[in-house]
Amino acid sequence: MKRSLLARAAVAATAVAGLVLAGCGDTDAPGGEQADISVLAMDASQMQTLKKLTKRHFTEETGITVDYTLLPENEARERMNREFSTQAGAYDVASVSAYEVPIYADNGWLAPLDSYVKADEDFDQSDVFPNLVSSLTGEDGKLYAEPFYGEGSFLMYRKDLFRKEGLTMPPNPTWEQVADLAAQVDDADGASGICLRGLPGWGQNLAPLNTVVNTFGGTWYDTDWNARLTSPEVKKAVGFYVDLLRSHGQPGADRMGVLEILDRFVEGKCAMMYDATSLASSIEADGSAVKGKVGYVPAPHDRTEKAGWLWTWAWGIQQASENKDAAWEFISWASSKEYQELVGQEVGWTAAPAGNRKSLYSNPAYQQAADAWYRQEYTAATDSADPKNPGVGPRPYTGIGFLGIPEFAVLGTAVSEQIAAAIAGQQSVDTALEKSQDLAQAAAAKYRGE
Repeated sequence: MKRSLLARAAVAATAVAGLVLAGCGDTDAPGGEQADISVLAMDASQMQTLKKLTKRHFTEETGITVDYTLLPENEARERMNREFSTQAGAYDVASVSAYEVPIYADNGWLAPLDSYVKADEDFDQSDVFPNLVSSLTGEDGKLYAEPFYGEGSFLMYRKDLFRKEGLTMPPNPTWEQVADLAAQVDDADGASGICLRGLPGWGQNLAPLNTVVNTFGGTWYDTDWNARLTSPEVKKAVGFYVDLLRSHGQPGADRMGVLEILDRFVEGKCAMMYDATSLASSIEADGSAVKGKVGYVPAPHDRTEKAGWLWTWAWGIQQASENKDAAWEFISWASSKEYQELVGQEVGWTAAPAGNRKSLYSNPAYQQAADAWYRQEYTAATDSADPKNPGVGPRPYTGIGFLGIPEFAVLGTAVSEQIAAAIAGQQSVDTALEKSQDLAQAAAAKYRGE
C-alpha cells in the first residue's frame, strides 16, 4: 500500500518515542546524521526491533532520521516525566502508557492526534481496538496517542502436568478454583503450583493484585475519596493473594517480578502463571522447555464476570515538539498494519507487536504462528474488565491494574512495598493494609478538599 511521506515519517517518530526519556542510555542517530525527530522509549525487545528496522524501512523511504533513546522502564518514566512536565522539547515522541496518557493530556503535555488521523486514511484508525483507543483518549474527547502494542492478562497452565495429576482447568476459572488447583498440582515434577508477581512496584505486584482486589469487590477509595484499603473486601483479596503465593507460589516470591516468573515458567518450574498476554510468545518460543505444553484461559474472577487488565505502550507527541508532522509520520508507520507485516516477514510473526489491531488476528500467518494463544489474546484485548468500572460499585478513579491519578506512581510503589513485606512473612496482611490505608488517605487529601 502506498503511504504518504508524513505517514512513513510517523513510524520513525514512534521508534523515537521509545527513547524520549533520553540523553543517556541507548541512543543513536541513523547514519550519524542530525536526527529529524527524537524518540524516548523503554528498552524492550519490541523497541530494539523497531530501532533496527527504522533506518532501512523508514528513513530511506521518508528521509526522516530518528534519534532513539532507549532506557530501562523506571529510568524512561523518570526522564519522560521530567521532560514532558517542563515541555523542554528535547524529544518529539515518547512511549507513553495507558497510565500516563490521561494525566499528560489533562496537563497539556501531549499534542492531540485527531487531525493527523483524519488526514491519514492509510492508517486505518477503525482497525485499532476500541478499548485501547478509549484508554488513550482524554477527558476532552481527543485522541492523544496510538498504541504500539497492547496486552491483557490471562491464566497460563501446564497441560502436561494437569493431565499427569488428573486435573481439568475450567474454561473460565474463578480464583477459588485456581487456588484449589494450585494446591493439587503443587510440586508436580518439582514445579510450584502457581507463579505470581511479588516484587515491589506499582507495575509489578500491584498490577495483578489490583485485578484480584477489583473482582473480590474491593476499591482503593469510595466516591468521596476516603481510602478503603482496610475494608473487608480488600483484606480478603490481599489475604488471598498473599496466602496463595506463600502456600503454593514460587520461592522468594517477594523478590520476583514479571521477568523472573517468566523465566521460571519457561524453565518448567511453574504449573500455572497469571500474567500478561504478551508473555505467550516467549513461552512458545524455540528453546522454551514448555513450548507446546501450555494452555491459556481468561483471567480468573470472583464477584465480577471479567477480571483481566488492559495495558498499552503507545506513541505520543510532546506538545512542545517543533517536528509534529514528522513525528506523526513515524507514529503512523510504527503503529501500522504494514509495520506488523514487516516484523512478521523479517523477524517472525510471534515478534510482531500484537494486541493493538483487529486485522492481525485474521491474518493466517499470525494465526498459524500464534495458534496456541492468539484466540485468548484476542479475547483479552477485546473483552477485558472495563477501565471505568472494573469492579463492584462506583469509584472516583479509572484504571484496572492501576489508579489513573498522578499520585498513584508514588502511592502505588509505597503500598507495593508493604505487600511484598507481607509476602516475605515480615508482617501480617492486616499490618500491611493498615500502613497502606494511612498512605492512601494522605495521598488523596486534595481530592477531599483538605
